[in-house]
Amino acid sequence: MSSPEEVADDLRRSRRTILQYGRNATAWQILNPGILRWHTADPSGLVGYVQQGKTRVAAGDPVGPKEELTELARTFEDLRPKERVCWFCAGEEFASLLQRSNSHAVTLIGAQPAWSPQSWVRKVTSHASLRAQLHRAENKGVTVAEWSTERAAEDPTLVACLEAWLRARPFPPLHFLVEPRTLERPEGRRIFVATQQDRPIGYALLSPVPQQKGWLVEQLIRIPRAPNGTTELTVHHAVSTLAEEGAAYVTLGLAPLAHHCGIPGGEDPRLRFLLGWLRLHGQRFYNFRGLDFFKTKFDPDRWEPIYAIANEPRVSIATLWGIASAFSNGSPIRHLLGGVMRALGQEGRWLLDRLRL
Repeated sequence: MSSPEEVADDLRRSRRTILQYGRNATAWQILNPGILRWHTADPSGLVGYVQQGKTRVAAGDPVGPKEELTELARTFEDLRPKERVCWFCAGEEFASLLQRSNSHAVTLIGAQPAWSPQSWVRKVTSHASLRAQLHRAENKGVTVAEWSTERAAEDPTLVACLEAWLRARPFPPLHFLVEPRTLERPEGRRIFVATQQDRPIGYALLSPVPQQKGWLVEQLIRIPRAPNGTTELTVHHAVSTLAEEGAAYVTLGLAPLAHHCGIPGGEDPRLRFLLGWLRLHGQRFYNFRGLDFFKTKFDPDRWEPIYAIANEPRVSIATLWGIASAFSNGSPIRHLLGGVMRALGQEGRWLLDRLRL
């Protein structure tokens, strides 16, 4: 168990490396609670990962000089040769490097939308239905302002917004690259808060993508009773601010299992079937299509393919289990059962509410 001083020192060292070399949109998420960090002996290499049994699931690409990424990956994989490694949420450039080695299974898992912030503003302000959504929230008295990280970290109303949002989800919270409690480590991030009658009702949390001079919209949170258009207004205000500052890049992050860059699963028929079945039948627990629709409606400049890369000729069931365990922070079966029980509880409460009418 590391001491608080050791953790703080590790975070400072990791931030320096990410600021110097971070290109993948997930790079800053390596700093999130629950993610382990491995450094090379010199200060130029970093991998964020979680350990699930004999599988290490890495958070995106390794962070380091572009010409050293292949060697960084090989060194990390060779630390414990009997373990599997999966580079999850890897970008196209890193995927192409490992694909050449013929010793890695490279699998498309979805796509992430990307814009220049200036293009975003032009598109949203010229799109009638998006403008209507912004006005709908504004007409209900919703305003958006950027808060300092110090203020956001100390304000309990933002935690209350997050807790209300989590309670309304049909599934228990996921972790790893969708860790909800990022307010615990706000350093380097930006937070835009939506308020109504001076009371926070939602927020957007952005993480830097240093080497692209851009930002990842990592979280979009709103309380269940927030007016329609609150989320759209919040993210639009955030991106408009980036545009005014001259930022070059913004992304809303991965749309898992989206088909914009090809069919997830690629040429592996097992994975194509599994991921297709999950997109079709997993809606009760994770709204894949709704998330894809939300990101698509802002008319991205381009879609970037996102991959899972395993250091094995073919993605094994054990690797898939390790990925699922990383997101559930433990047994995926226990997590699924928790989701079922939660869903039954919600259905029971809705039924009681109807009977009272």
